[in-house]
Formats: sequence, C-alpha cells, structure tokens
Amino acid sequence: MTAMSQAVSSPADKAPGFRITGWHVLIGVVAFFAVVIAVDVLFITMAFRTFSGEVASNPYEAGLAYNRTLAEERAQAALGWKVAMSRPDNATVEIAISDREGRPVSGLTGEAVFDRPATEAGRRQVAVQAAGPGLYRLTVPEASGAWDIRATFKRQDGQQFKVEQRLVWR
Repeated sequence: MTAMSQAVSSPADKAPGFRITGWHVLIGVVAFFAVVIAVDVLFITMAFRTFSGEVASNPYEAGLAYNRTLAEERAQAALGWKVAMSRPDNATVEIAISDREGRPVSGLTGEAVFDRPATEAGRRQVAVQAAGPGLYRLTVPEASGAWDIRATFKRQDGQQFKVEQRLVWR
C-alpha cells in the first residue's frame, strides 16, 4: 500500500503554478500605456524638431506685407475692372480686361507666372503680349492637369492690377 500511496498524490501536495493576480494585470496595463505614451512623446518631439509650425520666419514683417496687400486689393477694387480669361487652344490663354463701363483697358504691360496649385515645382514665367484692345495673350508651355496663372498688369502711372485663376488642361 505504501507504493500505491506514493504514486497517487493529492492536489494539495503539488506546489502552486503561476497564477495571474490583480498586481500582474495592473503592471501589464501600466506598462502598455507607458510604452504608448513614450512612443507618442518620441513622435511629437521628432515632428516638432522637423517642423515647428511656424509658417514665416518673420511673421511681423509678413503681417505688414499682408496689410499692404489688402490696401492694394482695395485700390484694385476701386478701379472696377473686370477680367475674363479664356483658352482658345491648348497653347494660348487670353485675358480680356474691361473697365467699369465695359470698355477695353489697353496700354498695360504685364508679366505672368504659370505654376502648379500644390507645389512650386514646374513654375514658369510667361510673357504677356497685347493682342488687341483690352486683350492680352499668354503663350503657355506644354501643360496637362491643373495650373494657376497669376498675372500682374501695370498702367503707365504705376497702378497695378493682379489677376489669378486656375485653369485645367485635360
């Protein structure tokens, strides 16, 4: 009988194995959130070092320039000029400028910039030529997709008139 009693052991005789207690769960949850917070802090630090959120390196001067821009826009609105931009073909953009009464505005000199809406890559200066009374023509380079045209026209007295429009080539 002694051999038999040694072979069969009761559960009370075994040493208890690993059990998950409340402390184990607490340590696991705290460790998980500590890792998440550490990674977030790392990403925020890296993001701030690469881009501080400052758009202009000289915000005060940019604000003063913006006030000048607003004054120029008020002066331009006071002129009452109207602009119509068209594309007679894929290589030409025509800009018709008329005054408040609908008469063509002639004798302007102009320059234009032809660029992509989302990037400065591909930016091109485009020559503006007078093509008739109040009609100005731009010969655009080979294009496809969306492009912004920003043209600045000047009168002989120095008054500027700015035009901006997005055109899409298909």
